[in-house]
Amino acid sequence: MKDEKTAICIMSGGLDSLCATAYIKSYKKYAIKIITFSYGQRAKREIVQSKRLAKALNSDEFRIIDINFMKEIYGKSNVLTSNKLSIPSKFDYSIVVPIRNAIFITIATAWAFSVNADLVVYGAHTDDFNYPDCRPEFIESITNTLNIAEEDKIKNGVKRKISVWSPSLEGINKYELLKLGHEILGDTIFESWSCYSNGKKIHQDILQCGECESCINRKMAFTKAGIEDKTVYAKN
Repeated sequence: MKDEKTAICIMSGGLDSLCATAYIKSYKKYAIKIITFSYGQRAKREIVQSKRLAKALNSDEFRIIDINFMKEIYGKSNVLTSNKLSIPSKFDYSIVVPIRNAIFITIATAWAFSVNADLVVYGAHTDDFNYPDCRPEFIESITNTLNIAEEDKIKNGVKRKISVWSPSLEGINKYELLKLGHEILGDTIFESWSCYSNGKKIHQDILQCGECESCINRKMAFTKAGIEDKTVYAKN
């Protein structure tokens, strides 16, 4: 096996996953391959931004995985895929997409095993613990389960053991992660798309709404980090 460390980074196009990917590349010195998912989300624009940000990060490879069939399965279970539900301005269980991270991590790990990567990265931090699939217990459990699924090849040295990593495992919160990302990428972080909606058209521009829970958390993180938020919102 080659000695180069390779990470498969799940990047939605949002602020957290962008900063986590930049951290792994710059501070942990991993070569990165970036994967993003089209799962029927309302915020299609995040996929566009993910592609642009992958170029900015000089990723070795970038893939968009089409699992839009999940939208039909999810039905009205959550606001991120159902246009018939209103997006809240503060945390509500309607924001939680059923086992979304488990699906993403499983597919990313299949890619990792296929290319002998040894790390799968996603952007969960300690402020995300409202979401069960962002907690360390979940990460440890799915890591163990996915390695068991390939344990014979791992024992025989054919495949590397996979680690699933997120900033939450190092006790990093949202604004700390933001500061790390800004140190590495500068104003490129403002190209990320946090909004749960697909944006609002103001004149000729499509802007992040500024009102949903994710936009509000984004604003708060910049304030706590002491960084001027250069994002243009439809509503400040």
